[in-house]
Amino acid sequence: MAIRAAVFDIGDVLEIVPDLGAGRRWEARLGFSEGEIGRRIADIWAAGAIGAVTEDEVRQAISDRLNVDVAQADAFMTDVWEQYLGTGNSELIEYCRGLRPRYRTGILSNSFVGAREREQAAYGFEDLVDDIVYSHEVGMSKPDPRIYKLTCDRLEVRPEEMIFLDDLEPNVAAARAVGIHGIHYRDNAQAIAEIEELLTSAGG
Repeated sequence: MAIRAAVFDIGDVLEIVPDLGAGRRWEARLGFSEGEIGRRIADIWAAGAIGAVTEDEVRQAISDRLNVDVAQADAFMTDVWEQYLGTGNSELIEYCRGLRPRYRTGILSNSFVGAREREQAAYGFEDLVDDIVYSHEVGMSKPDPRIYKLTCDRLEVRPEEMIFLDDLEPNVAAARAVGIHGIHYRDNAQAIAEIEELLTSAGG
């Protein structure tokens, strides 16, 4: 069956996200042990990933859990968002752009409340693809099989008509389990070559 859609992950795929050390800097500043911030707000990160808290609730929780004022909580989140957004993978973004209009294109991302607005401002992803499925907006995350099926539904394709590119093997395996052509991203050349091979071999 011909390929009709290609879907891309964001973190370490469309965006390159190096570890900028924001958490360690804040732990040093606040006199915390390594990893303590993560332990104190792990449930907030998890809730934000599926849209179970608002940005205001995240800010308040950070203030409460880290014993900082709201201005410091905002400064902390500014650093978090800087790392989250990384830098655009311009080669892959332009490759994705070039797939339209012959193919439908999409983004499927495990995200955090507030990500759509910030990524649109930074990279214009809403203009890049036909649809974006953010985990914080749909209340479920990869590798939940339901989020892959939802992505297919929103792009109006069958699983076997879709390619999905992700840097995490468990997410790729979950896509394959529902019938999608999953590709494990390692670098741009490899990813583009594998997508092109699938498009050719499947008669896309």
